Amino acid sequence: MTSAARSVRLYELALGNGCSASPYVWRIRYALAHKGVACEPVAVGFTDIATILGGRFKTVPILEHGATLMAESWDIAEYLDRAFPGTPSLFSSPAELAMVRFTDAWFTSEILRKMFGIYVLDIHNAARPEDRPYFRRTREMRLKGATLEEFTADRGARLPAVRDALTPMRAYLERFPFIGGGAPNYADYIVLGAFLWVASVSTLPLLAHDDTLRTWIDRLRDLYGELGRDTRMQALFE
Repeated sequence: MTSAARSVRLYELALGNGCSASPYVWRIRYALAHKGVACEPVAVGFTDIATILGGRFKTVPILEHGATLMAESWDIAEYLDRAFPGTPSLFSSPAELAMVRFTDAWFTSEILRKMFGIYVLDIHNAARPEDRPYFRRTREMRLKGATLEEFTADRGARLPAVRDALTPMRAYLERFPFIGGGAPNYADYIVLGAFLWVASVSTLPLLAHDDTLRTWIDRLRDLYGELGRDTRMQALFE
């Protein structure tokens, strides 16, 4: 049996309304669509992860492809190019892979961590009821004793800093339709995945109504059969 013939399952984090709840899952959903690889989604809640697949993994996404099981979105992305060589590449060269890893490091440090601080209470409130005590306990441990409510009390005041940090992206996307240049690559999916994660939980729009990133976001959301559009999501723009 060829690698392409073996079924692919993707374990992904689900909210109370069934919407996907992880920026890392979203990037892999787009990576699979980019390569034209069909997968069976398996929705799990926060408290389910330790009970599936023998408790082998602590996070999602988890990819199951025949006898292969792996977590960590970067490992999965690189595996997909090896396992499906006859499909469009996520990384056309070692140089592209290196640049996308740099994009991920910058985005995680400068944007994604700030997003978490703004939306962590929204994530809690959108989670399945049975997952909320676990989510609150584990996240408040990271917040050194602050409650989720206390930590997000001034989130509106923190939002402009996130918007300002996206300025390099706006400048770049004035020249190119995608972060990948003329076509989307895994860097586009990394960044879009975070925006879709916010839209899945948000009670506070992330971006201003006239943000020029709208064109790029809409362009990507319309790809692959409108993969990034879900009527259960909240507005990303004011």
